[in-house]
Amino acid sequence: MSQSHQQPALSKCPGCDEPPAAGDLFCGACGYDLSAVPARPGDRPTMAITVPPATSESEAVRWPAAAETDSSDVPAPVHRPSDLPGTDSGGRPLAEQEQQREQAQEPSAAAGQGAPAGPGPEPVGGPEPSAVPVRHDDRAVPGGAEHSGDFPLAAPDPRTAEHTAAAAAPAAGGKVCVACRSGRVDPDGYCENCGHAQPRERDHMEQELGSVAAVSDRGLRHHRNEDSFAVSSTALPDGSPAVVAIVCDGVSSASRPDEASAAAANAANESLLASLPLGTHPQQAMHEAIVAASEAVNALAQEPAGAMEHDAHRHQNAPACTLVGAVMAGELLIVGWVGDSRVYWVPEDRSRPTARLTEDDSWAAQMVAAGLMNETEAYADERAHAITGWLGADAYELEPHTAAFKPDRPGLVVVCTDGLWNYAESAEEMAAAVPADAQEHPLRGAQVLVGHALDGGGHDNVTVALLPFAVRPQGAGSACETV
Repeated sequence: MSQSHQQPALSKCPGCDEPPAAGDLFCGACGYDLSAVPARPGDRPTMAITVPPATSESEAVRWPAAAETDSSDVPAPVHRPSDLPGTDSGGRPLAEQEQQREQAQEPSAAAGQGAPAGPGPEPVGGPEPSAVPVRHDDRAVPGGAEHSGDFPLAAPDPRTAEHTAAAAAPAAGGKVCVACRSGRVDPDGYCENCGHAQPRERDHMEQELGSVAAVSDRGLRHHRNEDSFAVSSTALPDGSPAVVAIVCDGVSSASRPDEASAAAANAANESLLASLPLGTHPQQAMHEAIVAASEAVNALAQEPAGAMEHDAHRHQNAPACTLVGAVMAGELLIVGWVGDSRVYWVPEDRSRPTARLTEDDSWAAQMVAAGLMNETEAYADERAHAITGWLGADAYELEPHTAAFKPDRPGLVVVCTDGLWNYAESAEEMAAAVPADAQEHPLRGAQVLVGHALDGGGHDNVTVALLPFAVRPQGAGSACETV
């Protein structure tokens, strides 16, 4: 049937978008010539694709079964052209093209016989068989059980570094780097793989033993922790417990201050643990412990024969440290010290008075004791913290200080270095810094106090030990009485 050429009906004018009236040849709004609008193009049906009919069921295309994979596995392998019957654009069978390609690649394949053969076919246009494919995930490709099925990585995968480190365990006594988890740490404390400096064991130490706890931290300004501590407990001859806390602060201007503090803390602690069970009075035991600590530090300055010939001034810079300790034995609280580390008493009832139980061996304390300055003026002087007493071979004279107290109410004994009390100097300031639950949780209380010093600037090493002292209330009176 023939088709009449009618003017196409427009919904709006091409010039002004106004709808024209039926049969108008020109737009009534803008005068656009509607007869100039081209007619609709004729219909062009889509060309049908000719599919060659299968002559028999045996000649029908058999599609290979899809790999059973989910979203967590690798995608299904890509098939080669020869896997399916067909022809290319030139009419040649695809199988012949694949054979020609394989023949051309035989020399390069022979060169790479050492490379592991993958379980699946090579994708079209992929790398040469001799090339090693690289991939950076940890997905296993379905294949034989004799290998993991994964592609070799160009570099160690950091996510599996821990397994690598476990497989290649360091030699006896060696350490694995905390940064890369694979390199060994050399004697100087640096990773042989990535060069990362390893944290020292003494940078942060914590110990809780029954009712006593201690925490030591390097601080924010020092490159090492020169403080040390020792906490322990033993039994007196009558079976009652005795608790010991020793805190030492290495003198930074001396050589090997970290070794000095460790030697002093260990020696004093061992001396107390040896003498207290024998019935030695705790105050006498503390005096002997300080002497033993001094001898241990003095021994560090001893050099092999001939060493002084190379360093005539070696004896003037001997290892040195301060020491402060506390012993709770029965109803007594014994404190001993040499230097400027301190012991504070903080009663459980914070409405009761607090007290500082030690006097510093320092320039400022001497000025105050001599009446030459008041405490405010003395501690404002730049010489205030210069110590006048310490443990070491170059100490002028060893003068151990000991004192015995008999608290009449429960409280907390705070044993610390100046790295803490510099940020809470008075007894009232120290009591305010001690958390309310430190009596029940001494380790948490020590952690809070160290955090207080770090928040204040952490200019020095920080060490504190807390000893909760539990007694029956015996009425009003002084928080502690000197025996």
